[in-house]
Amino acid sequence: MFKSAENIKSHFHLHFVIILLGFTAILGNLISLEAIHLVWYRMLFAFIGLLIFILIKKKRFLLNFRSIVKLLGIGVIIALHWIFFFHAINVSNVSVTLGVMASTTLFTSFIEPVFNRSRVLWLEVFIGIIVIGGLYIIFQFETQYYEGIFFALLAALLNGLFAVLNKRISLKYEPTVISLYEMLGGFGVITLFYLLTGGIDATFFKISASDLIYILILGFLCTSYAFAAIVEIMKVLTAFNVVLAINMEPVYGIIMALVIFGETEQMSPGFYLGAIIIISAVFTYPILKSKLAGYKF
Repeated sequence: MFKSAENIKSHFHLHFVIILLGFTAILGNLISLEAIHLVWYRMLFAFIGLLIFILIKKKRFLLNFRSIVKLLGIGVIIALHWIFFFHAINVSNVSVTLGVMASTTLFTSFIEPVFNRSRVLWLEVFIGIIVIGGLYIIFQFETQYYEGIFFALLAALLNGLFAVLNKRISLKYEPTVISLYEMLGGFGVITLFYLLTGGIDATFFKISASDLIYILILGFLCTSYAFAAIVEIMKVLTAFNVVLAINMEPVYGIIMALVIFGETEQMSPGFYLGAIIIISAVFTYPILKSKLAGYKF
């Protein structure tokens, strides 16, 4: 009985976290800063939030030099992913960006065999073909958003690369500790970029009160808290349940965008058809993979 109640509580908690992840795109549209400046703030506050969590939990966060270098490098990939992601929102809208971002599974299915030196699974190829079909439909009907679609695809590609690299190192260390170094790596490289280009001046830290509030929510709630919460949730729920639920992120995000931004997020029927095809393929992939476990294709 108590175990069942704990599972139900964890499921509700998980979907709350997924709503927060979907809300990231909403905040990206609300914040007036350019994408790279926004990511600089996000990674700074996410790093601070994760560090506070790790210190409170008294987790060991000192790693060997080689692992730190790897994690800092992955952090740079995350930074680029977020920059392209927020830029895609700026030049298109939330719905287009989240719809195309669902193609991350497609890129992951081809990147993972390269790094793991394993064969490509035909199920993943099949899902990938369906995703490509959905993307083709979106391209056909939303040509005015071609720039946003392009940058969203780049963000999805980098997200797939990040997922594969993170998986390879996640078995060694605590996920929150991994995220801590990754946030530091991305923040450090963006800071170096600004220093080399003279981007940090008297106006750099002048942001509106609303932008500051949104950035704090983005950094602490939608990043630090969300990352730490998923780690705690996975102690109760299976990885399969978590992965399956996370596929709801673009759905929640698109619904929230329609409610909050109204007409600017209303797309053509062709877009929704393409998005439904992509999201459905991504959503059913872990189910099919679980059902077909043991079969070789």
